[in-house]
Amino acid sequence: MNPTEKKTASGGILYDGQSLDRLDEAWFEADYWYREGRVEGLATGRGTTLIVKAANGNWVLRHFQRGGLVAKPFKDRYLWSRADATRPFREWRLLRDLFERGLPVPRPVAARFERSGIWYRGDLITHYLPATQSLAELLDTGPQQEEVWGSIGRVLRQFHDAGVYHADLNAHNIVLNERGEVFVVDFDRGEIRTKGRWQKSNLERLERSVRKLATQRGGAFPAVGWRALRLAYAA
Repeated sequence: MNPTEKKTASGGILYDGQSLDRLDEAWFEADYWYREGRVEGLATGRGTTLIVKAANGNWVLRHFQRGGLVAKPFKDRYLWSRADATRPFREWRLLRDLFERGLPVPRPVAARFERSGIWYRGDLITHYLPATQSLAELLDTGPQQEEVWGSIGRVLRQFHDAGVYHADLNAHNIVLNERGEVFVVDFDRGEIRTKGRWQKSNLERLERSVRKLATQRGGAFPAVGWRALRLAYAA
């Protein structure tokens, strides 16, 4: 990939100059894709993430939204310091690094920030991972085979061995395709770290997420599956 930066009237764009022969700032606007009739689907969470039909395949457009206690007063605004420190630029660069290492992440397309005084807003476009379901969605269909949990454990160990910290590792950010291949998505605030306790904390965060889903849906925690995940991770 060829990281290429472009200044805009209110901010900047970082994109893959190797795969894009042109760049349109309108691509970061949800209204553009709706007007063109090229919205293929959407997912809700913090804000709305669109799946859109682009010229070279489907893309995922995500607008950065705050969560937690600061979500209401600040919504989608972040404190400005410099371009390389913006969340969309940092995530784009991290994804590029991980993708080029061969780790199972979506390929980044472009990132944008728009600055207004001491604040900025941001957006990220990545390639869509076709025919995938999140672990959360799969758990909705019933208990998953131990092989599924084992595959997740092996992939998480692969990321951790590479020093990849995921700031919000949960059942929604682990996705599997029809062939059982595992991918990890949404690396906002992610980074490369030296090995440490954060790796154990990452797994504990995922476990809490799975337990919470089980409680919300009135089911039992998948203890056998989780054991398979931990065994595969340890191996």
